[in-house]
Amino acid sequence: MRYLITVLSIVLLPQVLAASEVNVYTSRHYDSDAALYSEFTDLTDIKVNVISGKGPALIERIKSEGVNSRADIFFTVDAGNLWKVQKEGLFQGIKSKNVLTTVPENLRGPNNEWTAIAKRARVVFYNPQRVSQKEIIDFAYEDLADAAWKNRVVIRSSSNMYNQSLVASLISNIGLERTEKWAKGLVENFARKPQGNDRSQIMAVANGEADLAVANSYYFGVMLSGSAGEQQQEAAKKVRVLFPNQKSRGVHINISGAGILKHSPNSENGNRFLEFLLSPKVQKYMVDLSYEYPVLPGVKPHPSIASFGTEFIEDRTSVANYGKYNTDAVMLMDRAGWQ
Repeated sequence: MRYLITVLSIVLLPQVLAASEVNVYTSRHYDSDAALYSEFTDLTDIKVNVISGKGPALIERIKSEGVNSRADIFFTVDAGNLWKVQKEGLFQGIKSKNVLTTVPENLRGPNNEWTAIAKRARVVFYNPQRVSQKEIIDFAYEDLADAAWKNRVVIRSSSNMYNQSLVASLISNIGLERTEKWAKGLVENFARKPQGNDRSQIMAVANGEADLAVANSYYFGVMLSGSAGEQQQEAAKKVRVLFPNQKSRGVHINISGAGILKHSPNSENGNRFLEFLLSPKVQKYMVDLSYEYPVLPGVKPHPSIASFGTEFIEDRTSVANYGKYNTDAVMLMDRAGWQ
């Protein structure tokens, strides 16, 4: 009998240990996330094991691990990255009713394979010393291609996923042909060859190199906070934020999101982890440190983000379409000469 108990202990021990952990593969690079993981463990006694890396590398790792993968959660930025995992058949459906009733359908993947955790808007920044209010009345993304903005616009390269998702959303909303014409017009309006990150675009507007910049909202929050240095903080004070398409479909929205992986050994813990990320206290903690917008209604964004407006119309296009049209977007941008 003692021998039998010992054998059973050896067989069952890994399962017991597995039941008290959740393994998160994340391409989010926020120091604040570590505190979230500790909080989850304190509340649930479920240990969070974290593997960090760039999105494409993590996806390749998950694929190579196959059925032996210990990964439970894939946590990343941009719906396009979530789509890539889904396309490989590497997600299972989210089972939590709390998650599915909390997050709007347009912010979830097909078959509920992944969900938004936080939101970000891809907005337009302008220099009020160089741009008149008349020029930006009822401004839309489509206006970026207008000849009036020739040599006045800066934006990141076409290899940037945020831009690919923006273009994919345009394809979804106005069609391939109109979007390609738009992209060609936008390229004609570049003030310089695409270079740098989103903050570099905002800096270019502040420094007078351009009049309009396209960038994600949370980068502006980082700059205003001073955490990126005094120079960027002062630059942020010189520019203003514009939410495009407020007379039509609304501003382009993208997400940070997560899903439970197909071969997850701890899927129940994975569902609990997603519920935790979408709870009011955690949503507030996350957006206060990442400068994103909350998914959960009633949670306020960081004051720096709230300072340039919270009552704006959001594009309700399904973020899953960003992945669906990603290939078309990349090919279109190449044909338009968007480097």
